[in-house]
Amino acid sequence: MSEQTLISMKPVSEYADELARVLEPLVRRIVREELERVVERQPDVFVLQEDSPLYGDMVELARRSREGKIELLTYEQVWNQDAE
Repeated sequence: MSEQTLISMKPVSEYADELARVLEPLVRRIVREELERVVERQPDVFVLQEDSPLYGDMVELARRSREGKIELLTYEQVWNQDAE
């Protein structure tokens, strides 16, 4: 059997895992950028319910920020590239 044949015999789940690994950061980045655009254009459109986990996370981040216990990273630090 040739090497090419052996490579093509990988289980589909391996391809799916690799695809997810590659796509997830890209999808997260696109969603984040789109949310930023929406909030900039319509700041009142983004409302969190107080009982949502994200609301609780935001409250915790605000508290830690007030107490000086949080360090925000720059775009370059997060994405390890030049700002666009």
